[in-house]
Amino acid sequence: MPEIQQTYPWGDCRRFNSYSAYFRRLFGGRVQKVAIDAGFTCPNRDGSVSSGGCTFCNNDAFSPSYSHKGYSVARQIEEGILFHRNRYRKAQKYLAYFQSYSNTYKPLSELRAIYGQAFGHPDIAGIVVGTRPDCVDEAKLDYFAELAAQGRYVMIEYGIESVYDETLRRVNRGHDFATAVRAVEMTRARGLHCGAHFILGLPGETDGMLVEQAGAINALPLDTVKFHQLQIFKDTPMARDYAEHPEDYRFWPLDAYIDLFISLLERLRPELVIERFAGEAPPRYHLTPSPWGLVRNERLLQLLERRLEERDTWQGKRFF
Repeated sequence: MPEIQQTYPWGDCRRFNSYSAYFRRLFGGRVQKVAIDAGFTCPNRDGSVSSGGCTFCNNDAFSPSYSHKGYSVARQIEEGILFHRNRYRKAQKYLAYFQSYSNTYKPLSELRAIYGQAFGHPDIAGIVVGTRPDCVDEAKLDYFAELAAQGRYVMIEYGIESVYDETLRRVNRGHDFATAVRAVEMTRARGLHCGAHFILGLPGETDGMLVEQAGAINALPLDTVKFHQLQIFKDTPMARDYAEHPEDYRFWPLDAYIDLFISLLERLRPELVIERFAGEAPPRYHLTPSPWGLVRNERLLQLLERRLEERDTWQGKRFF
């Protein structure tokens, strides 16, 4: 007899609540993000909060070649869709992903003009707005709620990075965790989709702290969550700190990182959609060679799923 595959609370047989399945449920097919650089900056760079920026930050390391802040939003969308049509032929709909820096850090009148360009393209089904928790207010979130009320997909994605205030101070984040909690709650109160980004391995955080933060993450009314392993990039304050205090930093072998992430994943509530659990950046940006080598995200997912099966575990197994 054929083996009967277990179905998990999110409705399929994958051992975690995957981002791809999330969009299939919402849109009925594959959805692809198109990264946009709309020329925003950051209050942690221009002196409003700080002039040094977060110690780990190098936006160029995560910006695709077609994303060019010198081009209009409309042109970046056109070039991004062309790029992805050649690479991912199965994509049926596209989301404009405003990724670089803090994409709510302009007056509301300018935000209306920027996001209006995105929705002017017939193939754009929605927007994902990456920003900081201290760069939203009631009026801006009301504007995004107006867009969503017109039947458009609107997600606000917050860079939270850590639930520990001591860590946030050390990396010069410029806000505390309570600020992130308020921003997420304000966003969800308007019915907007809400995501968050966390970095695993920031200096001073132990494996136990990384696993224990599941409780604080579960308490946030998030739809999606994205995790990256710490990567140190050239010409950043963190690169200088690493040179002075290398003992404060840890870089797991790939197998050890996957096991650590699984310990966190087991404690995350089943409703949370896992967008990713690790990140990649071009080697030219790295201060030191990656201990994992040139492993692409697709391969990382295969390794994660194989390890989940070996351990016979899944997202939320230890969630109570």
